Amino acid sequence: MPLQFFNTLTRAKEEFRPLIPGQVRMYTCGPTVYNFAHIGNFRAYIFEDLLRRFLKYKGFKVTQVMNLTDIDDKIIKGTIELKVSLSDFTSPFKKKFFQDLDTLGIERAELYPEATAHIPEMVEIVKKLLAKGLAYEIDGNYYYSIIKFPSYGKLAHIDITGLKAGARVAADEYEKESVSDFALWKAWDERDGDVYWETELGKGRPGWHLECSAMSMKYLGETFDIHTGGVDNIFPHHENEIAQSEGALGRKFVNYWLHCEHLIVEGRKMSKSLGNFYTLDDILEKGYPPVAVRSVLLSTQYRQQLNFTFEGLDAAREGLKRFNDFYRNLRDYGGGESSGEADDFIKKLLTDFENALDDDLNISPALGALFDFIRDINRLKAEGKLSADERVRALQAVEKINTVLNFLIKDWASPRQDSQIDAMIAARADAKKRRDYPAADKIRAQLLEMGIILEDTPTGTKWKRKL
Repeated sequence: MPLQFFNTLTRAKEEFRPLIPGQVRMYTCGPTVYNFAHIGNFRAYIFEDLLRRFLKYKGFKVTQVMNLTDIDDKIIKGTIELKVSLSDFTSPFKKKFFQDLDTLGIERAELYPEATAHIPEMVEIVKKLLAKGLAYEIDGNYYYSIIKFPSYGKLAHIDITGLKAGARVAADEYEKESVSDFALWKAWDERDGDVYWETELGKGRPGWHLECSAMSMKYLGETFDIHTGGVDNIFPHHENEIAQSEGALGRKFVNYWLHCEHLIVEGRKMSKSLGNFYTLDDILEKGYPPVAVRSVLLSTQYRQQLNFTFEGLDAAREGLKRFNDFYRNLRDYGGGESSGEADDFIKKLLTDFENALDDDLNISPALGALFDFIRDINRLKAEGKLSADERVRALQAVEKINTVLNFLIKDWASPRQDSQIDAMIAARADAKKRRDYPAADKIRAQLLEMGIILEDTPTGTKWKRKL
């Protein structure tokens, strides 16, 4: 099966063909750094991580750009309320964002451009739009005239026929029903405090939509392969990006638009007033490991609404225990006689996993193929029908798939020397030899408090970290 994505622009699945064979250029909408990211934000970032990792799995060279919006209405409001500079206000949120990416095992993009570092590029786009008659100025504010861009609405499938010209909106974010001329550049006023730039357009600052057009085209070219984001970005943000970029340059902006659905919590919209609003730290403080959060956010196909539940987190944790136990036990398995079945199971795993993700990143059957494989290989091991060579190939298959999933826990699934743990295990073994079972049980309990689980096997005591 060829790799296919559902393109929001055409509302159809299309075979993916990059502009340059073997290379993918993609832009992902990043955070607006006025607050800490929540699990709904990370649903989108995990989807984009899956996309990135699978493209690399397929052999593509990926260049990913994710913007950091460090200037907008909310950020300006925050700087004025706290009486701090723009940089001082946004820095803690930027730092925490990258920490959370690493915690969730999200691969870093090649570039994270900041809006405040690209004002000249934004000004140039506005100048091009003015020259083409697509933008106009009122009192130092510059607006995009959507009625003059005939294809406006093609991404969101909005019909602007009969739209009254001249309706304008200046806010960075506005009601989805507001089909209006939008601000490209905002003239400074006293409500902006010290936040402004002196440019050919006058003293002011850019509108939110303009930022992504400038940064994506600077680093990926005037036309690139993939643009992603949440469904809430389709209109107005991405619609306006298309209008600005194609209006200024007269050519197609992006070939494939991919959007992930919303995350809800326990069946309801996430809201602070409902008490179901969670950052990543909120979840981790409840005792869940980061990989369980990753697993839950990855487990539903990106175009389906994801219902985040703590029951689902518990199930994810159990599934990850099974996966990591399987890998570790397979790694430690000595091998038996071959029944000839293992290579068929390995081939089926790799084929079914790739075919599922080729179908618009359909993750559920991909995960199903993995756990079917675990069941089948465990049966062969139990029957002594898995050879040492087959064991190696099975491990390689799991490791290959893990480059996409990133579910293996290093401290769990890899050989690891820990002098404190090893000494305690040795002391416990010595206590058992002396038949001092209370002392042995005490050491086991101490290790469990440290998050270490012991397993007594015919080849000795093994340990793993508690999930």
